Amino acid sequence: MNKPILVTGAAGFVGSFVAARLADMGHAVIGCDNFNDYYPVQLKHDRVAALLEPRGIRCVTMDIADAGQVAALFEEFQPKLVVHLAAQAGVRYSLQNPAAYIQSNLVGFGNILEACRRHRTEHLLYASSSSVYGANVKVPFAESDRTDEPVSLYAATKKSNELMAYSYSHLYGLPMTGLRFFTVYGPWGRPDMAYFSFTKKILAGEAIPVFAGGELERDFTYIDDIVEGVVRLLFKPQAAQEGKPPHAVFNIGNHQPIKVKDFIATLEDVLDRKASIDWQPMQPGDVPATYADTDRLRDWVGFAPSTPLAKGLAAFRDWYNSRSHNPPLR
Repeated sequence: MNKPILVTGAAGFVGSFVAARLADMGHAVIGCDNFNDYYPVQLKHDRVAALLEPRGIRCVTMDIADAGQVAALFEEFQPKLVVHLAAQAGVRYSLQNPAAYIQSNLVGFGNILEACRRHRTEHLLYASSSSVYGANVKVPFAESDRTDEPVSLYAATKKSNELMAYSYSHLYGLPMTGLRFFTVYGPWGRPDMAYFSFTKKILAGEAIPVFAGGELERDFTYIDDIVEGVVRLLFKPQAAQEGKPPHAVFNIGNHQPIKVKDFIATLEDVLDRKASIDWQPMQPGDVPATYADTDRLRDWVGFAPSTPLAKGLAAFRDWYNSRSHNPPLR
């Protein structure tokens, strides 16, 4: 029998796609989200209307930083599997509003861990980030690399999540898996991400801000590849081994870093427009490159992301154009 699954952050970019995919597979899915205003809330409601409601997925409005709300949701739904994607995202915003990261990414994650412990959840899959690798100069980034020098508070909270999960897995024998996502993009994505904001500005004839001469490299990973990795890992938790808890961490990235200036050139081709560039210095909290070693992922579930950037950006362009009749996202 299919097991009830909780997806936190279900109105978010990755969460809405994961919840929809699990429902399509026949699972009973419940979602939750706090619908905060980090970016336009209407986009979150639109995701719910387009991706969740047609599949019968309920998305509860709640704050995971409220332990009582988390306990009540677990008590009502009794999830056997949990995909925890709710978090305060964004590297640069963590410099402006650090309290939001402490509440959501630390207090909120602690509440999820406690609820999983009380209900003996069979597997907790949680979002980490490629940001945990900091300014690592050894590439590609492997899960065995040191990750104890974060260069942003966001990265520090994600590294903390991995440590918290490991300790709970060790103490209570609960299977837990951390996912280090690498620069996710695609339809229904976040407006604060470069590919989204660049598209909006290029089509409006506005200059786009480009940092560090466009030399920064990012491992752009298409949303469908992210979902495929998440779903495969959800149903294949790490087993406990002698001296080791049932906890694992996996990179989910495209294994093909692209310089931002080359990314812009590809986006120009896809949009058939030239970009005007506003050159700016490297920003605090940014890292020179992200580059995923996906051998562990491929060995464990027989899959690794591979969608070409031009194909993924074309799919985003088509979605963006389909929403052109809507009020602009500001």
